[in-house]
Amino acid sequence: MLVDVDITQKAPVGRPRGFDADEALERAMLVFWEQGYEGASLTDLTSAMGITRTSMYAAFGNKEELFRKALERYTEGPAAYGGWALKEPTAREVAAAFLAGSVRTSTCPGLPAGCLGVQGSLAAGDPGQVARDTLTAWRNEGCSRLRERFQRAVDEGDLPPGTDPELLARYVMTVANGIAVQAASGAGRDALQKVADMALRNWPPA
Repeated sequence: MLVDVDITQKAPVGRPRGFDADEALERAMLVFWEQGYEGASLTDLTSAMGITRTSMYAAFGNKEELFRKALERYTEGPAAYGGWALKEPTAREVAAAFLAGSVRTSTCPGLPAGCLGVQGSLAAGDPGQVARDTLTAWRNEGCSRLRERFQRAVDEGDLPPGTDPELLARYVMTVANGIAVQAASGAGRDALQKVADMALRNWPPA
Protein backbone atom coordinates (compact mmCIF):
# COMPACT_ATOMS: atom_id res chain seq x y z
CA MET A 1 0.00 0.00 0.00
CA LEU A 2 1.40 3.40 -0.97
CA VAL A 3 1.21 6.13 1.62
CA ASP A 4 1.50 9.77 0.61
CA VAL A 5 2.08 12.85 2.66
CA ASP A 6 0.42 16.17 1.94
CA ILE A 7 3.36 18.57 1.97
CA THR A 8 1.19 21.59 1.15
CA GLN A 9 0.01 21.87 4.74
CA LYS A 10 1.93 21.87 7.98
CA ALA A 11 1.21 18.84 10.09
CA PRO A 12 0.32 19.58 13.70
CA VAL A 13 3.12 19.04 16.19
CA GLY A 14 3.25 15.40 17.18
CA ARG A 15 1.29 14.20 14.15
CA PRO A 16 2.73 10.91 12.85
CA ARG A 17 4.39 11.00 9.44
CA GLY A 18 2.04 8.36 8.10
CA PHE A 19 4.64 5.60 7.74
CA ASP A 20 7.48 4.07 9.72
CA ALA A 21 10.57 5.95 8.53
CA ASP A 22 12.96 3.45 10.11
CA GLU A 23 11.26 0.52 8.40
CA ALA A 24 11.19 2.38 5.10
CA LEU A 25 14.91 3.14 5.35
CA GLU A 26 15.64 -0.49 6.21
CA ARG A 27 13.85 -1.59 3.06
CA ALA A 28 15.66 0.99 0.95
CA MET A 29 18.97 -0.25 2.34
CA LEU A 30 18.12 -3.79 1.22
CA VAL A 31 17.25 -2.61 -2.29
CA PHE A 32 20.53 -0.72 -2.64
CA TRP A 33 22.40 -3.68 -1.18
CA GLU A 34 20.89 -6.11 -3.66
CA GLN A 35 20.73 -3.95 -6.78
CA GLY A 36 23.43 -1.33 -6.29
CA TYR A 37 22.95 2.42 -6.55
CA GLU A 38 22.34 2.69 -10.28
CA GLY A 39 20.44 -0.58 -10.48
CA ALA A 40 17.92 0.58 -7.88
CA SER A 41 15.29 2.70 -9.62
CA LEU A 42 13.06 5.13 -7.76
CA THR A 43 10.17 2.79 -8.52
CA ASP A 44 12.06 -0.13 -6.96
CA LEU A 45 12.84 1.95 -3.89
CA THR A 46 9.43 3.47 -3.30
CA SER A 47 7.67 0.16 -3.94
CA ALA A 48 9.87 -1.59 -1.38
CA MET A 49 9.48 1.28 1.09
CA GLY A 50 5.69 1.32 0.64
CA ILE A 51 5.56 5.06 -0.02
CA THR A 52 5.24 7.43 -2.96
CA ARG A 53 8.03 9.54 -4.43
CA THR A 54 6.53 12.62 -2.79
CA SER A 55 6.82 10.99 0.61
CA MET A 56 10.33 9.76 -0.13
CA TYR A 57 11.54 13.22 -1.11
CA ALA A 58 9.87 14.80 1.90
CA ALA A 59 11.31 12.31 4.37
CA PHE A 60 14.71 11.40 2.90
CA GLY A 61 15.58 13.89 0.19
CA ASN A 62 16.68 12.79 -3.28
CA LYS A 63 18.09 9.41 -4.27
CA GLU A 64 21.66 10.36 -3.37
CA GLU A 65 20.64 11.48 0.11
CA LEU A 66 18.56 8.33 0.58
CA PHE A 67 21.59 6.26 -0.41
CA ARG A 68 23.78 8.04 2.16
CA LYS A 69 21.19 7.41 4.87
CA ALA A 70 20.91 3.77 3.80
CA LEU A 71 24.70 3.41 3.98
CA GLU A 72 24.68 4.89 7.49
CA ARG A 73 22.05 2.36 8.50
CA TYR A 74 24.13 -0.43 6.96
CA THR A 75 27.19 0.76 8.89
CA GLU A 76 25.30 0.81 12.18
CA GLY A 77 23.55 -2.49 11.48
CA PRO A 78 24.90 -5.30 9.27
CA ALA A 79 28.40 -3.77 9.11
CA ALA A 80 28.63 -2.91 12.80
CA TYR A 81 31.11 -5.78 13.16
CA GLY A 82 33.80 -3.38 11.93
CA GLY A 83 33.53 -1.17 14.99
CA TRP A 84 33.25 -4.08 17.39
CA ALA A 85 36.32 -5.77 15.88
CA LEU A 86 38.49 -2.76 16.72
CA LYS A 87 37.80 -3.34 20.42
CA GLU A 88 39.42 -6.78 20.44
CA PRO A 89 42.48 -6.95 22.73
CA THR A 90 45.09 -7.93 20.14
CA ALA A 91 45.69 -6.95 16.52
CA ARG A 92 45.31 -10.53 15.37
CA GLU A 93 41.98 -10.82 17.14
CA VAL A 94 40.92 -7.54 15.52
CA ALA A 95 41.68 -8.98 12.09
CA ALA A 96 40.02 -12.31 12.89
CA ALA A 97 36.84 -10.60 14.13
CA PHE A 98 36.80 -8.22 11.16
CA LEU A 99 37.11 -11.02 8.60
CA ALA A 100 34.63 -13.27 10.41
CA GLY A 101 32.17 -10.38 10.46
CA SER A 102 32.63 -9.87 6.75
CA VAL A 103 31.93 -13.56 6.16
CA ARG A 104 28.79 -13.55 8.34
CA THR A 105 27.33 -10.37 6.87
CA SER A 106 28.12 -11.31 3.27
CA THR A 107 26.44 -14.71 3.63
CA CYS A 108 23.61 -13.98 6.08
CA PRO A 109 20.44 -15.94 5.21
CA GLY A 110 17.56 -13.69 4.27
CA LEU A 111 19.82 -10.77 3.32
CA PRO A 112 21.47 -9.89 0.00
CA ALA A 113 24.80 -11.59 -0.60
CA GLY A 114 27.99 -9.57 -0.50
CA CYS A 115 28.54 -6.10 0.94
CA LEU A 116 26.67 -2.89 0.18
CA GLY A 117 29.88 -0.92 0.76
CA VAL A 118 31.81 -2.98 -1.80
CA GLN A 119 29.49 -3.60 -4.71
CA GLY A 120 26.98 -0.80 -4.19
CA SER A 121 28.65 1.28 -6.90
CA LEU A 122 31.96 -0.15 -8.07
CA ALA A 123 31.38 0.93 -11.64
CA ALA A 124 29.09 3.85 -12.29
CA GLY A 125 28.42 6.44 -14.94
CA ASP A 126 27.93 10.12 -14.27
CA PRO A 127 24.58 9.65 -12.47
CA GLY A 128 26.24 7.32 -9.97
CA GLN A 129 29.44 9.30 -9.40
CA VAL A 130 28.33 10.68 -6.03
CA ALA A 131 27.44 7.20 -4.79
CA ARG A 132 30.75 5.82 -6.00
CA ASP A 133 32.66 8.60 -4.26
CA THR A 134 30.62 8.05 -1.09
CA LEU A 135 31.47 4.35 -1.02
CA THR A 136 35.14 4.99 -1.80
CA ALA A 137 35.28 7.33 1.20
CA TRP A 138 33.44 4.73 3.31
CA ARG A 139 35.94 2.00 2.46
CA ASN A 140 38.90 4.34 2.99
CA GLU A 141 37.55 5.30 6.40
CA GLY A 142 37.33 1.64 7.36
CA CYS A 143 40.90 1.09 6.26
CA SER A 144 42.08 4.15 8.20
CA ARG A 145 40.46 2.90 11.38
CA LEU A 146 42.20 -0.46 10.99
CA ARG A 147 45.53 1.31 10.35
CA GLU A 148 45.16 3.40 13.50
CA ARG A 149 44.37 0.29 15.54
CA PHE A 150 47.36 -1.59 14.12
CA GLN A 151 49.62 1.41 14.74
CA ARG A 152 48.55 1.27 18.38
CA ALA A 153 49.39 -2.44 18.39
CA VAL A 154 52.90 -1.64 17.12
CA ASP A 155 53.34 1.08 19.74
CA GLU A 156 52.22 -1.29 22.50
CA GLY A 157 54.42 -4.16 21.33
CA ASP A 158 51.52 -6.35 20.22
CA LEU A 159 52.89 -6.24 16.67
CA PRO A 160 56.62 -6.51 15.98
CA PRO A 161 58.71 -3.37 15.34
CA GLY A 162 58.90 -2.57 11.66
CA THR A 163 55.35 -3.74 10.93
CA ASP A 164 53.68 -1.45 8.39
CA PRO A 165 50.21 -0.66 9.83
CA GLU A 166 49.01 0.82 6.54
CA LEU A 167 49.98 -2.26 4.56
CA LEU A 168 48.51 -4.59 7.17
CA ALA A 169 45.22 -2.67 7.20
CA ARG A 170 45.01 -2.80 3.41
CA TYR A 171 45.75 -6.51 3.50
CA VAL A 172 42.86 -7.17 5.89
CA MET A 173 40.52 -4.87 3.98
CA THR A 174 41.43 -6.43 0.63
CA VAL A 175 40.67 -9.91 1.96
CA ALA A 176 37.37 -8.70 3.44
CA ASN A 177 36.37 -7.03 0.18
CA GLY A 178 37.29 -10.16 -1.74
CA ILE A 179 35.15 -12.23 0.60
CA ALA A 180 32.20 -9.97 -0.18
CA VAL A 181 32.71 -10.27 -3.92
CA GLN A 182 32.99 -14.05 -3.69
CA ALA A 183 29.84 -14.21 -1.56
CA ALA A 184 27.96 -12.17 -4.16
CA SER A 185 29.13 -14.74 -6.72
CA GLY A 186 27.63 -17.59 -4.71
CA ALA A 187 30.46 -18.77 -2.44
CA GLY A 188 29.21 -20.25 0.83
CA ARG A 189 29.95 -19.26 4.42
CA ASP A 190 32.12 -22.27 5.27
CA ALA A 191 34.32 -21.85 2.22
CA LEU A 192 34.77 -18.12 2.85
CA GLN A 193 35.59 -18.62 6.51
CA LYS A 194 38.37 -20.95 5.39
CA VAL A 195 39.67 -18.13 3.21
CA ALA A 196 39.65 -15.82 6.23
CA ASP A 197 41.47 -18.42 8.32
CA MET A 198 44.08 -18.89 5.62
CA ALA A 199 44.69 -15.14 5.43
CA LEU A 200 45.46 -15.06 9.15
CA ARG A 201 48.17 -17.70 8.76
CA ASN A 202 50.36 -14.97 7.30
CA TRP A 203 49.89 -12.75 10.34
CA PRO A 204 53.10 -11.17 11.66
CA PRO A 205 54.49 -13.13 14.64
CA ALA A 206 54.32 -11.38 18.01
